[in-house]
Amino acid sequence: MSATYRDALRAALLYLVLAVVWLQGADHLLNNFFDNSVDLGRWQLINGYVFAAVSAALIFLARVRLCEFLGIGARLRERHADRERLRQAAAVFDCTREGVLVTNHQGLIVHVNRAFIEITGYQREEVLGQRPSLFKSGHHPPGFYQAMFATLETEGEWSGEIWNRRKSGEIYPQWQTIRVIHDDQGRLSHYVAVFSDISAIKHSEHELKHLAHHDPLTDLPNRLLFSDRAEQALASAQIHKRGCALLMLDLDHFKMINDSLGHNVGDRLLKAVAARLQELFGPGITLARLGGDEFAVLAESCPQPVQAAALAQRILDALKEPLCIDGHELFINASIGISLFPSDALSADQLLRNADAALFKAKSSGRNGYALYTEELTAHAQRRVEIAFELRRALEQQELRVYYQPVHDLKSSRLIGVEALVRWQHPQRGLVSPAEFIPIAERTGLIAEIDAWVMQQACRQMCEWQQAGMVLSFVAVNVSSRLFARRELYQQVAQVLHDTGLDPAYLELEVTESAVMDDPEVALEQMHRLRELGIRLAIDDFGTGYSSLLRLKRLPVQKLKIDQGFVAGLPWDEDDAAIVRVIIALARSMGMQVHAEGIEQAEQAVFLLAQECDLGQGYWFGRPSPATEIDWTKAPVIADS
Repeated sequence: MSATYRDALRAALLYLVLAVVWLQGADHLLNNFFDNSVDLGRWQLINGYVFAAVSAALIFLARVRLCEFLGIGARLRERHADRERLRQAAAVFDCTREGVLVTNHQGLIVHVNRAFIEITGYQREEVLGQRPSLFKSGHHPPGFYQAMFATLETEGEWSGEIWNRRKSGEIYPQWQTIRVIHDDQGRLSHYVAVFSDISAIKHSEHELKHLAHHDPLTDLPNRLLFSDRAEQALASAQIHKRGCALLMLDLDHFKMINDSLGHNVGDRLLKAVAARLQELFGPGITLARLGGDEFAVLAESCPQPVQAAALAQRILDALKEPLCIDGHELFINASIGISLFPSDALSADQLLRNADAALFKAKSSGRNGYALYTEELTAHAQRRVEIAFELRRALEQQELRVYYQPVHDLKSSRLIGVEALVRWQHPQRGLVSPAEFIPIAERTGLIAEIDAWVMQQACRQMCEWQQAGMVLSFVAVNVSSRLFARRELYQQVAQVLHDTGLDPAYLELEVTESAVMDDPEVALEQMHRLRELGIRLAIDDFGTGYSSLLRLKRLPVQKLKIDQGFVAGLPWDEDDAAIVRVIIALARSMGMQVHAEGIEQAEQAVFLLAQECDLGQGYWFGRPSPATEIDWTKAPVIADS
C-alpha cells in the first residue's frame, strides 16, 4: 500500500474514532442532564447540528491542505491566466493587419483571420477545408515550392517574397513567413502562415527606380540611363561591326523664352519639343534629356556621317513648325553636335564629350545648324580646359597685368581718359592675347573675378596719376555680364572706391549692350544704384545687340560706345557710315556722349569728327600699354585730307 493511501486511511480512522467518541460522550452527558424526553430530544438535535458543522470544518481544512499539497490551486490560477492569454491572442489574431492562415498537418486550412479576408477577397467559409494551393499565381516554378518545403522541414520556418492570386484573379506580391507547429509529443500538428501585401512597396520601388533613370519633366531617359544604353549599344555595335551616331541637341535662345514668358511656359515648351522628337524617331533610336534645354539622340545603326547629318537635318526641319503653348505660338531652333562610333570615339563618355565639342562648334557658327566632330575640335577643347586651369592659377600667382589705352577728345585731340584692359603675362608663353583667354574666362565664370581685380588696380593707378599731376577725366573699366548680374556689384564698387580713395566721378564702368538687354528691369535697378555712387556709366559695343529704344532712354547712361565693327569700314562702307550716323544722332538726341573705338586710320577719325562724335580710341591714337609707358604728350591732329 502506498504512503498516500496509508495517510488517507489513518485520517479516516482518526475521524471515525473522533465521531464515535463525540457521539457516545454527547449521548452520556445529555442523558445525565435531561430527564425530560422533550428537552433531551431537542439537545440531541442541536448536538447533531454541531457535529455536522464541526465535520464540515474539518473536511474544509483537510481539503485545503490536500489542494496545497497536490498543487491544484496553482494549476487553477495558471488555467485562468491561460484563458486570459488566449483571449488576448485571439484579439491580436483578429485585429492584426497581416493575414494569418492556419492549416492542419494534412495541409487543410482550419483557420484564417479578418486581414486574410480583406487581403485575398475570400470569405472564411470559402477557404476552410481547402489547400493553400488555391491561391497559387503560376508566377513561380515548381522548384520554388520544393525549396520552400525543404527549408520548412529542416529549419521549421521559411520567410520570403511570394506572388499569390486574389479571388478577383489579380496577382500580387506578399512577404510571407511560414512556421511549423508541433504537439506535446513532438509530432507535426499545424502550419501557420503570416503574410502582408507588399504591392504598395513594390509600386514605390518601381517609381523610385523610374525616377532615378528618367527625367521627371519629359519622362525621357536621363543622363544616367542614356549613358548605360549608349554603353550597351556600343558593345553590341562592336560585336556586329556596325556604326552608331550620337547627336547632342541644344535649343537656341531658350533662356529668352524662360525670361519673357516664365518658367512654366518654358517647361511646357520642353515637353512639347520632347513629344515632337519622340514622334520623329522609330525603333533603334534613343532620345534622352540630359538637363536644361539639352537633349541627346543615339542612333544605333548609323555608320556614315551623311546618315547622321540627314538625321540632324530631320530634327531641325521638325522644329521649324511652331509649337502652341498656352495660346502662344512659339518658334524654337536648335544647334546639333554629332559624334560617330567608331571613327570618333570608342566609349560612350568620349562619344558624349565629342558631341558636346561639335555642339559648341555649331553654336559658334551661328546656331540653327549642325556640326560634325573632328580631331581639331578635341584639341581645341583640351586647350580650353588647360587655359582655364592656368588662368585660375594666374589670378593666384598675380600673372595678370592692366594695360591702358588712351581715349582722345576728337575736337582737341587731347588725351582725356584711359580704358583699363587686362593682359596675361604667362611665365612660359609671354603675353597671351585677350582673344585667347577672355572667352574662356567668360565660360568658366572667372571673368567676374578678373573684372573686380582690374577695377581695383585701375582705381589705384588713377589715384597715383592724380597725385603725380596728370589731368584725366576718367578711367574706364569693363564690367562683364557675369559681374554685372551680381547683386553685390554695388557694394563691390563702393568698397573699391573706399579702399583706393578715388573720387567716384573719375570712374567709368562700361557694360555691354547684351548684358543690359538680357534683363532690362534688373539692369535698370543695378545702374541706378551705381549712379547713386556718383560714377559714370557707358554702354559698350552699342549696335551689336537688340536694343529697345524705350528701355534705353530709361537707363541712367552718360555715354554710348560705337562698336569697332562699324568703325572698321569707315568712311568707305556706306552701311557702316549710315549706322554710325544713326548712333551718333540717337546719342546726341538723348543727351549722351558718343565714343568710337577701333580707330586705326586718320580717315576714320576725320569722318567721326565730321559727324560730331565726341571721343575716340584705337591704334591710331595709341596701343594699350603699361601705365609707365603711356605717351601723355601725344595728340594726333585730325585734319580733313
